Amino acid sequence: MKNQSPDLRRQIAVTVSLVVCIVGSMIGVGVFGGTPIAQAAGGALAADSTLLAPATPAFSIWSVVYAGLVAYTVWQWLPSQRSNQRQRSLGWIVAVSMILNAAWILSVQAGFLFVSVLVILALLITLVLAFLRYSQSRAGSWVEAVVVDGTLGLYLGWTSVAVCANIAAALKAAGFGGFGLRPEVWSVAVLVVVAVVGIALAIKGHGRLALAAAIAWGLVWITVGRSADAPESFPTAVAAAVAAALVLGAAITVRARSVMAGAGVGVAHDR
Repeated sequence: MKNQSPDLRRQIAVTVSLVVCIVGSMIGVGVFGGTPIAQAAGGALAADSTLLAPATPAFSIWSVVYAGLVAYTVWQWLPSQRSNQRQRSLGWIVAVSMILNAAWILSVQAGFLFVSVLVILALLITLVLAFLRYSQSRAGSWVEAVVVDGTLGLYLGWTSVAVCANIAAALKAAGFGGFGLRPEVWSVAVLVVVAVVGIALAIKGHGRLALAAAIAWGLVWITVGRSADAPESFPTAVAAAVAAALVLGAAITVRARSVMAGAGVGVAHDR
């Protein structure tokens, strides 16, 4: 029983964190009377606020991420997962990520944009740590590959794009002038960094498709936003589209090479 107590505490912590995360998300969409994120902080995070803001449909990915986190929480309660080394290495990290998720929503609701930047950076670091840990081992089944690796991959991929939009919104709200450079110079430079990071994650993660797909999803909706809605920016739209193609292409290439090399990616690896 003594050996199981830390595992039980971890499972409970993950569950409580999920509840906090879900309640926070409901506040973020205005269910409990709070201001929707797009309208909070003077609309700083609206789809038309900066050149790096994805179009509104992009945010529907949160529904998939939250569903995945619910599935993950249920999964980690299975008897076979209580003392599983993978869950032991990930559980507390996932719990912290969900608390940070709720904290980010509340900070935006309160209008504390720079605090929200610090929180989302902490969330990003937490998810990168989770990525580094689950990348060290393969999922034991296709269900685990989807529920654990797939969910955390989507979570990290989308956050990687969201953090750029968040920082851009905070800088704009603070009156940052870009040191005299045109806004497109900054937006394209940031998108180049996102592409480089996305490719690096694809290589490090052996071509994890969920992660790359989430990054590409966010980038494609930046392309849509800058092509169809104000502020329009052809250079930003093109850069986002190219970055999406590079990240997704890198993941597919790495995955294909692993399969060809007989690395046994199959169902035992992540999604």
